[in-house]
Amino acid sequence: MSEHIIIENSRDKPITLEFKKIWEYKILIKVFALRDIKVQYTQTKLGIVWSFIQAIVAAVIINYFFGVLIKVDTEGVPYIIFAYPAMIAWYYFSYIVSFSGTSLLQSQHIIKKIYFPKLILPLNKTVVGLFDLTIWFIVFFGITIYYSFMPSVNTIFLPIAIFFNIITGLSIGIWLSAITIRYRDALLIIPFLIGFGIFVTPVFFGTTMIPENYFFLAYLNPMAGVIALYRWCLLGTKFSLLYLFGLIPNLILFISGLFYFRRVESIMADLV
Repeated sequence: MSEHIIIENSRDKPITLEFKKIWEYKILIKVFALRDIKVQYTQTKLGIVWSFIQAIVAAVIINYFFGVLIKVDTEGVPYIIFAYPAMIAWYYFSYIVSFSGTSLLQSQHIIKKIYFPKLILPLNKTVVGLFDLTIWFIVFFGITIYYSFMPSVNTIFLPIAIFFNIITGLSIGIWLSAITIRYRDALLIIPFLIGFGIFVTPVFFGTTMIPENYFFLAYLNPMAGVIALYRWCLLGTKFSLLYLFGLIPNLILFISGLFYFRRVESIMADLV
């Protein structure tokens, strides 16, 4: 006897996150990730080399402007080594926000044809981004070798920093993915968030340059905490527990985004 899958209308049911169902379809995350990586690298002449070029060129330009011309205080650490962990964190954050935010629109043809938990689409982008993230880390450790700088023993805690990096990116990316499927104009928010956000986050400078009266803003900025955690892991710099306050708005955005996504999910096929 053949098996049939019955999909019930869930619009009138209580909204649940259905993590178990996402786990059942986890193989799709791998399939979509491999597809995206293949498209990104095998269909270009430079391929993976281009990612290395981007990471190296970014390091050279930022080091020249902020390390040589402006001479930002880095507490005795070579500027590029001080700034690069923050650049890695911000790159991964912006990647997750940009690509998870548009993931539903990019997969309209799939959404219309087959059923699967749509949350897999933005989650998939975090996996794809890990590929580029690895390249940036390779470049960073190459820089430390060039400067004869020994990374901190705290590096073993780096997966924790990456985890919070993912949660921070998804807290915005999931919201945007659900909103853009209904309101296309929301796509304009993405470049604004990334372009403006980098200047109010200590990416190219340290917290020592922030006036004491405005320190609380840094502590409430989730990405400031993530960057501080990256620097603590890789450089051994101080990490203030006050950054944990940034978890509050971060978790609120993340959890509320999950529920809003689930609310919109039942009508996504009609919207795309």
